[in-house]
Amino acid sequence: MAQPHILIFDSGVGGLSVYQAIKASLPSAQYTYLFDNAAFPYGELEDQRLVHRVLTLVKATCERHAVDIIVIACNTASTLVLPTLRDALSIPVVGVVPAIKPAAALSQHKAIGLLATPATVNRPYTAQLIADFAKDCRIVSVGTTALVHMAERKLRGEAVNQQDLSAILAPFDSHIDVLVLGCTHFPLLHDEIQAAMGKQVQLVDSGNAIARRVASLVTPQASVTSDNSDGNRAYATATPIKAAALSDYIRSIGLECVSYAPAFLDRSLHAL
Repeated sequence: MAQPHILIFDSGVGGLSVYQAIKASLPSAQYTYLFDNAAFPYGELEDQRLVHRVLTLVKATCERHAVDIIVIACNTASTLVLPTLRDALSIPVVGVVPAIKPAAALSQHKAIGLLATPATVNRPYTAQLIADFAKDCRIVSVGTTALVHMAERKLRGEAVNQQDLSAILAPFDSHIDVLVLGCTHFPLLHDEIQAAMGKQVQLVDSGNAIARRVASLVTPQASVTSDNSDGNRAYATATPIKAAALSDYIRSIGLECVSYAPAFLDRSLHAL
């Protein structure tokens, strides 16, 4: 029986946290993971350029592989590109947004921390989430790209500097009881962030919610396009720093074929 083929896209390795949540829910599905590290980090890109890159790369990958559903596993990108992708493609597109709604429901003190990239913190989309679901809460926001780089380095085998991490988290005061990890890179640092914040603060991210959403949209019976005969794969748009160490990690979580700057993306990359 054919299994759904799920494409997961991010600017870097943060989306691997979402991939792992989805794979735990749908272990037999086929997975392609594409990360645009040639333009990393997305939080520093101009909006129009970001939308154009995501659309171009996702369409090229869908033309190469028979994909049943796309997950944009990047908060920064999701707050911009989802309408454009959904207009351009005929398959479902699922995005990731900061887990403001569940955080508001969990918070006993109605005081929430939001940890995200500067772009996500400042997006009107995020402000609307707060207005819709957390208007009775006090929100303390920290926008950082340093933590994104820290997570990337961790997956390449580098130790996390707990002192640097604590300095980034310092603006969160003792009154918050829930911290939203509003970037898919940040769950990769879950244990380190929890140690810095203390057990009294509950960490919340979107991984499990996205997994449930994907599972609701795909079934083996609905997919007639793909099987898992050629394995799960990961593509990057450029060869990353410490590629061997990163490849080892990617393979350890079930993405058997790892390819950097694959030939089928050449034309798309040259056009960007």
